[in-house]
Amino acid sequence: MRRYALLVAALATATSAAAQPQPRPPRLVVVISVDQLSSDLFDEYRPHFTGGLARLSRGTVFRNGYQGQSATETCPGHSTILTGALPARSGIVANQWIDQSIARADKQVYCAEDERVPGSSSDNYSVSPAHLKVPTLGDLLKRHAPGSQNVAIAGKDRSAVMMSGHSADQRWYWKGQSFATDLARAPVPPSVGQVNGAVRSMIAAPEQPLEPPAFCRPKSGAIALPDGNSVGGGRFARSAGDSSGFRRSPALDGATLALAGGLIRDSRLGQDETPDILSIGLAATDYVGHAYGTQGQEMCLQLFSLDRDLGSFLQALDQAALDYAVVLTSDHGAQDLPERARASHPQSARIDPALSAEAVGKAIGAKLGLAGPVLLGGLSGDVYIDRKLSAAQQARARAEAAAMFRAHPQVAAVFTAEELERTPIPSASPDRWSLIERVRASFHSGRSGDLIVVPKERITPIDVPEPGYVATHGTPWDYDRRIPILFWRPGMSASERPEAVGTVDIMPTIASMIGMPVATDAVDGRCLEGVLEGACPKW
Repeated sequence: MRRYALLVAALATATSAAAQPQPRPPRLVVVISVDQLSSDLFDEYRPHFTGGLARLSRGTVFRNGYQGQSATETCPGHSTILTGALPARSGIVANQWIDQSIARADKQVYCAEDERVPGSSSDNYSVSPAHLKVPTLGDLLKRHAPGSQNVAIAGKDRSAVMMSGHSADQRWYWKGQSFATDLARAPVPPSVGQVNGAVRSMIAAPEQPLEPPAFCRPKSGAIALPDGNSVGGGRFARSAGDSSGFRRSPALDGATLALAGGLIRDSRLGQDETPDILSIGLAATDYVGHAYGTQGQEMCLQLFSLDRDLGSFLQALDQAALDYAVVLTSDHGAQDLPERARASHPQSARIDPALSAEAVGKAIGAKLGLAGPVLLGGLSGDVYIDRKLSAAQQARARAEAAAMFRAHPQVAAVFTAEELERTPIPSASPDRWSLIERVRASFHSGRSGDLIVVPKERITPIDVPEPGYVATHGTPWDYDRRIPILFWRPGMSASERPEAVGTVDIMPTIASMIGMPVATDAVDGRCLEGVLEGACPKW
């Protein structure tokens, strides 16, 4: 743990002179997304934070932030943060969707790929922002102030891509054994080689179990899984060469913050009069949540470690005498694995595999005498009608599928594309959106399904758990939607804000902070009053 704090501090320390009185606006805006940090987790652990999360909690805190849309996944969630746009506008409707018009046999499309690249597939792809239909704050800032820098570093490629957009100066993300980029930039910053070398050494060596603080110990307790494995008491020990174990441990966030600090130094971010944007996607909370659930000792250790590493990172920015501001939020929340969640939520269950698009499509094909898969999709969410069927057959299959899904006791609702297209995109406070409005906010014609299947609350859309994937998110319910939004700057007064706001409000608020006009009709969010020193400008 301590080695990461030292690495962050060593890489982030710049050679600038002593701090001068802060000008306005800030020279560097750091936007941090903690993947899968729900408001439930933030509220639960906030009394125990003493490091970076404690510091940021002394700024303006919106406990009731929302990823308003129903598509509470990594790609859609990250796409809202620095575009101010819902998936209905940005086109980022899911981590993956189906496009039956593409020439390749694999009809799945990854949100951050360019499927036009020869040989690309949804799991072996060329990283690209091609599918993002709107600009990010960094894209707009480079048009407004060409000398600005737009830099991103993340534990996932899709996080880095969706936060930086189409005109990143540097973009680095974890790729199995080290950090990589999709951008042709020369030379490679020295910190990339330094961090990658340090990380390879750490992976090559065994890791001893972490020592949990006292407040984590009550969380330890084995929860049996259907496959005979258990989770709940893990301490992140790993054997030499275990890169998967490294990824789903606090070590990944430590390395990501180390590289973020190094890129600040190498690129001299915040060192001139033009504001720069640094996006940081911290992915370990999500990997830990998927692998172990949200309520065990593993998650407690992860948040304890994240708090310490963030504290070291912010201290390094202080030592560099940078004039900076920080925004911290999340791409989505999550629910705990049902085997443990049943103690407080008896209705918790895994989704019935009979709800898969494959199973329902097979049943419809047998009933109506239709060849082919009939339906394409997963266990819930977007379901597509096979375009190889005639128009009349597609209509019959759609009606039959809607009826079959609606009849299942685990299904809360089924919406057709036609229903969603007729529904206005919601603009009220996100805590008041109806179920169809939440789904409408995620719907983009041409990418979304012909049907959207919504499971009932506390139904986990994983039918059979497997190592590394026992719990998840992706539903329109508030445990997946409600996330914290924190704004902090040195000298800022503390403010607790109970009102519901959206992640789409972050981008126009930062734009106001740095004095960059934003066309209000080009975003779904608004500048949040009371975060800035004065009133939000009326552009």
